[in-house]
Amino acid sequence: MAAARRAALGLQATTRGRRGAKHALYVVLLEDRRRVCRHGLYVGQTSRDPDLRFDQHKSGYKASRYVARFGVTLLPELTAHLNPLRAWEALELEAALFEELVRAGVPWVEGGH
Repeated sequence: MAAARRAALGLQATTRGRRGAKHALYVVLLEDRRRVCRHGLYVGQTSRDPDLRFDQHKSGYKASRYVARFGVTLLPELTAHLNPLRAWEALELEAALFEELVRAGVPWVEGGH
């Protein structure tokens, strides 16, 4: 996951900590023992606390099927340098982080839309 860390740390947020910055990016570690590459990442954004959003995914509320089924834990070290941010930038960086993780060679990446 070193490549994922490098990819995530390469992104910067322009609205981090500014007035109205109430959204957050989050990354969830996925694990599926049936896959050749057992571990993957899910990228999301939320107006809620990422821990609460992870719990919602796991309980099935507005859940990504990948997080609900394969989510293990949050990886806050990948997004702490970006949060909090404004909604428009959270949407943009969610997609950008997804693309950077794919480009960095992470074999299984979900979310990012």
